[in-house]
Amino acid sequence: MKIVKFIICLLFALMFINAGLNKFFQYSPMPKMTDEQMKIYAAFNEIGWLFPLVGIVEIIGGILFIFPKTRALGAIVILPVMVGIVLQNVYRDPSQVGIIMAVVLSLINIWVIIDNKEKYKNLVS
Repeated sequence: MKIVKFIICLLFALMFINAGLNKFFQYSPMPKMTDEQMKIYAAFNEIGWLFPLVGIVEIIGGILFIFPKTRALGAIVILPVMVGIVLQNVYRDPSQVGIIMAVVLSLINIWVIIDNKEKYKNLVS
């Protein structure tokens, strides 16, 4: 079970590291976007620091997520990005593939947070 958990967490982390690096190097082609999505993307591009910030958070969170010792911190770092991904897919891109992927990634992140709940007790006590 420990190896399966590591593989799931490694794949999750690599997806976020890849997404973060892609924000800097644009090596992966953009999927076709609707007019509304193009407007949102253009607005985000106007805020020059937003995409680099999200990319850095994805890379750092992904790296932290790989290692069991720092996985709890990585899950918390990635959580706001994950919420944004889910909301984007639910409200702006309701294709089944996007929503399914976002839900699966969210469930993995929530699973890791719940699995490490003891580590967070000092933060909320």
